[in-house]
Amino acid sequence: MYDILIVGAGPYGSTVAYEAKKRGLKCLVVEKRDHIGGNIYTKNINGINVHYYGAHIFHTSNKEIWNYVNQFAEFNHYINSPLANYKNKLYNLPFNMNTFYQMWGTKTPAEALAKIEEQKTKHNYTNPSNLEEQALMLVGEDIYFKLIKGYTEKQWGLQATEIPAFIIRRIPVRLRYDNNYFNDPYQGIPIGGYTAIIEKMLEGIEIQLNTDFLSDKNRFESMAKKIVYTGEIDRYFDYKYGQLDYRSLRFEHQVLENTDNFQGNAVVNYTEREVPYTRIIEHKHFEFGEQKATVISKEYSEEYKDGTDPYYPINDERNNELFARYKKLADNKKNIHFGGRLGEYKYYDMDKVIASALSNCESIFNNL
Repeated sequence: MYDILIVGAGPYGSTVAYEAKKRGLKCLVVEKRDHIGGNIYTKNINGINVHYYGAHIFHTSNKEIWNYVNQFAEFNHYINSPLANYKNKLYNLPFNMNTFYQMWGTKTPAEALAKIEEQKTKHNYTNPSNLEEQALMLVGEDIYFKLIKGYTEKQWGLQATEIPAFIIRRIPVRLRYDNNYFNDPYQGIPIGGYTAIIEKMLEGIEIQLNTDFLSDKNRFESMAKKIVYTGEIDRYFDYKYGQLDYRSLRFEHQVLENTDNFQGNAVVNYTEREVPYTRIIEHKHFEFGEQKATVISKEYSEEYKDGTDPYYPINDERNNELFARYKKLADNKKNIHFGGRLGEYKYYDMDKVIASALSNCESIFNNL
């Protein structure tokens, strides 16, 4: 008999497991995949820590969370500064004075703002009905058609005119020369990869990999006083009210033995619709690697279906109403806690996942 059985060895489940172990609770972690770490799993290939499920840059404004993760790893000073490639021309991201100089040759904030305002005034929709109209109202044609439209359509698998306007209510525009993607004061990559963090969190805790909790749910639930479930909430309830929607991702990893530097940057977005992948990640640049070879990953956004992994909840009206119905069922399960991106049907950054897990620990451990 265990005090807690945790479903999923990603950051949410691993944080709860670590805190449970600190309190002397007996814990079992079951994980459907053949490795720990969830989507932040890093795999060492040729001495390079490959972000196997896409780029993950830890960033936070919460000093307590920053200090918390730093007990498990030393972080480097990596700053996320992606590039956009549109028809073989490069633009800095996020949209800032460097982007505007590359786009129009403007050199001062006043010049850049005047150019944006000039383009915006052509698209004064009273009530924008889709993402395209909303984006044109915010930044005008050049930025929208070159850097937003194709990339967003690939992400969603829809034409921009079919995507709801609320998806892009605001677009950050910086009138300064600043390529730092995040505004958070604490940012970096764990030296040695994210898997090493999860390994330390789960040290001394029993783990069963290649184990689908839901394939033998009744038996697993009888093994512990409390369950922490971080999988898909609708799948737990056998899709009683229907299936929640997600977008999925697919990755093509390539080892380039005879190339030591493929693109000179960790992340390059490909913003034209005709290029099938959304970005190329070159992993060695996350840790300033000097290896003789390199590893790149092409990232494709895909429809979520059986056999693919759910990545991004689609929090539109239909799905939010459906999730609310599942949450009512979950709230009635007194000995089961639903948490994390899939359990709460909510997109979380890593720091928010850990903060959420920590904030819920006392209620999870209550009466154990």
